[in-house]
Amino acid sequence: MESIDIYGAGLAGCEAAWQAAKRGVRVRLWEMKPGKYTPAHHSPDFAELVCSNSLRSDSVSNAVGLLKEELRRMGSLILEAADATRVPAGSALAVDRNLFSAYITQKIKSSPMIEIVESEASRISPDRISVIATGPLTSDAMAAFLEKELECGRLHFFDAAAPIVDFSTVNTEIAYFASRYGKGDADYLNCPMTKEEYENFYHALVGAQEAELKEFDRNAQKEPNVFEGCMPVEVMARRGVDTLRYGPLKPVGLRDPRTGKESYAVVQLRKENREGTMFNLVGFQTHLTFPEQKRVFRMIPGLENAEFLRYGVMHRNTYLNSPGLLTPVYSMRRHENVFFAGQMTGVEGYIESAGSGLVAGINAARLARREAAQVFPEETMLGAMAAYVSRGGVGTFVPMNANFGIIKPLEERVKGGKNARTEAYAARALAVLDGLIQNTGKGELADRPQQVTE
Repeated sequence: MESIDIYGAGLAGCEAAWQAAKRGVRVRLWEMKPGKYTPAHHSPDFAELVCSNSLRSDSVSNAVGLLKEELRRMGSLILEAADATRVPAGSALAVDRNLFSAYITQKIKSSPMIEIVESEASRISPDRISVIATGPLTSDAMAAFLEKELECGRLHFFDAAAPIVDFSTVNTEIAYFASRYGKGDADYLNCPMTKEEYENFYHALVGAQEAELKEFDRNAQKEPNVFEGCMPVEVMARRGVDTLRYGPLKPVGLRDPRTGKESYAVVQLRKENREGTMFNLVGFQTHLTFPEQKRVFRMIPGLENAEFLRYGVMHRNTYLNSPGLLTPVYSMRRHENVFFAGQMTGVEGYIESAGSGLVAGINAARLARREAAQVFPEETMLGAMAAYVSRGGVGTFVPMNANFGIIKPLEERVKGGKNARTEAYAARALAVLDGLIQNTGKGELADRPQQVTE
């Protein structure tokens, strides 16, 4: 039986490797760390979270929550690790990012079916079964190979990560713990702002100095090329003085315990680790210079003396123009043995990346075993994402988070509003997935005992 090469040990690559290995297919997992790091990576462990430690909502009536449950039922390594290393975050699933990566690394390295190759790969062997999961920070050499040799076209955009502060340096006489509308535990640290404080902060933010970008990495307005779902806070602020107050700084559902009233604006911080010693500024992805981050973000009430354990950074992201290039199992139409997985396919987000890795890994293994490809039904979120990536939507293709807008419409109208409708979507998706698991090889789709196959 042919082995599989998987390039990149991020969330997508690790999930793909795990799914292929537990189906009895040998895997070579290529990872350039620790010999070489991208500007956003710092840990030698696999599946490093570089933007946020939140994996978002854990409710199945939420699109990404439904995707999580589908992954759990499919035996996802990423969800196993997330559930084992979660930290309090209200109704969201957030993890201790160091424990999360360590858990996945140990699982991958202990598998007898997976060989780790610690080397940067600048190209692949097109005649071998391969899964390319080099992520949004794909190296220049590999990107050039994909563009020219595999004819994938030009590919890149920019993404940003939020800063992290030391909790012991936060002024808790001002900042307070609460969750919006009192839902779940009081896991978020909230920094309230008066109108005057907000306006002073706003003007400092929009006038702050940004780190230098090359000309070709800017749009027509001379701003960084960014994806709407992960926009630098300073870029968002320039869209209008109240934009942040209706976005990451919205005050609704939060009452300042000092006044008993909602504030004019509120900055929220979320735990980075289980011990609660580190907190990240929610929605504060940024491209400001480090000195400017320190100056401007210390204007936030409660953070006037905050120590920054990590400043926000902006880095290049890479993705394909996937419609017409990839199939609904993430393989190339021109080369059925070459699969892609992760954000470079056009899925956006940690869980979405893991989902694409699961589908690609399963189908790479099926190809190695001379079995027919498994296209996931579009009633499921896994299948809906794969269909969106392979077909696209209306207009220019852009990265997409899991959402109910891409899933196959319900056959009948559901009364009771949005919540009833999303619950109906979720119930149908899980029923369809359970049926697929039961009917495909007597459950083999979801789980196959590890076995060594020469």
